Formats: sequence, structure tokens, C-alpha cells
Amino acid sequence: MFTLTDKVALVTGGASGIGLAISQLFAKQGAYVHILELNTELAQSVAEELVAQGLKAEAHAVDVSKQANVVEVINKIAEKHPINILVNNAGIAHIGKAHTTAESDFDRIINVNVKGMYNCLFATIPHFLNNGSGVILNTASVAAAVGIPDRFAYTTSKASVIGMTLSVAKDYLADNIRCNCLSPARVHTPFVDGFIAKNYPGKEEEMFEKLSKTQPIGRMAKPAEIAALALYLCSDEASFITGCDYLIDGGFVKLNN
Repeated sequence: MFTLTDKVALVTGGASGIGLAISQLFAKQGAYVHILELNTELAQSVAEELVAQGLKAEAHAVDVSKQANVVEVINKIAEKHPINILVNNAGIAHIGKAHTTAESDFDRIINVNVKGMYNCLFATIPHFLNNGSGVILNTASVAAAVGIPDRFAYTTSKASVIGMTLSVAKDYLADNIRCNCLSPARVHTPFVDGFIAKNYPGKEEEMFEKLSKTQPIGRMAKPAEIAALALYLCSDEASFITGCDYLIDGGFVKLNN
């Protein structure tokens, strides 16, 4: 079950954190993984590691906020082989309330987290239509469902992701194109470690514990756990699922009192 043999998958932000775990698992399950990353050197390193394991992967330099760049890269991939899966994962974070968020920061978040996802949809869906099928998985966040302090721009962007997911799922029902999204709570990635080190120097262990305990289950998620759900939703076993937002949050949304 959950094999992706002969499937071609695009993973944006696929060289770090959740995206890295998805790239690794999808390749292990037989997919030809194309890693679309702003950090070209990191993406190339990940792709080379996967190829060294006998798996199939390529790295591509992509700024998802630039439509022409996205279209050019995805069209070139489609010339090589049909694309089956798009994992729209690339995203960035921001800390700030509405009145403390600078216009430049708001624009930056929207350009990557919202426009970036749109750009990838814009470039990939025509190929799905030509192929007669396709699977899309977007990365949202629990921030879209609950109020999280000091996350105004980020929350705005992730709520938009859920809206895009529903719209795409509805528009392409008759075209055999499925679209779902994931809403993780806190996931232990290098980004989290860097965030804590930068903002709470000398209190890293204390803050890690505090952030971990905000999930009722008592810990952060592991990237591999998010990747496992992504694998299911992109596999043929999930062929009856579309237009859904999946909380994967250790009880964060429903069990916090």
C-alpha cells in the first residue's frame, strides 16, 4: 500500500523541514521527486543523497513568488515526464500583530505563502488537465483555525491556503484532479531550533519545552509524521478524498482548553 512507483512528484521547499521529510519518503516509496527550492545548494545536496541511495530525485532552483520562474521550471520537468503530484509546501513565517507588521513584511509573506502556491497551481494544473489526472497537497497550518498570538500575516496567509484548496478541489472535480491540505501544529524542524536560539538565547531548553507543551499530546510533531500523512493523501488509496483540510496537531485545535 501507499506506493508511488512511477509517479512524478514536485515538492516545493523540499530540502528542509517538512518538505525534506516528504521528499525522502516519496522517493523511498518509488516516486521520481523534483525538489523545487530557493536554496539551490541545499536542494542539490538532498537530491544527490537520494540518488546515492538508488532513488530518483532532481533539484531545481525556484523562487515560488516569481511566476515566470515557476512556469519555466515546471514546463521543463513536464517535457521530461508527466507530472502526477504537486506538494505545495514552500512557506515562510513572521511574528507580529496587525499594527506591528510592516507593509514590506506583509507583502513578503503573501508573496511566498499565497502567491507562491498560486504560481505553482497555475503552472502545474494545465499539465494535470493534459494528463487526465493529478493530485495536489497544500501545506496550511493550525494558525488558520485558531488564534495564535503575534502571527497576523502568517495566519492570514495560511487561511488563504485553505480557501485555495477548497476552490481548486471544486473547480477540477470533473477533471480527476484532487486537492487537499495539511494543517500541522508545531513541528520540530531546524527552523524551530533557529527561532528559539535567536529569540530566547540562554533559555533554549526552557522555551523548547514550553512550545512542546502547547500541544495537548505533550510534544511537537516529527517531520516524518507529517510526511506519512502527506504520502497517504497523495497515494491512490486516498482517491476518494478531496477538498479536505487535515489537522495533524497533537490535539492543538480540538483539545486545548
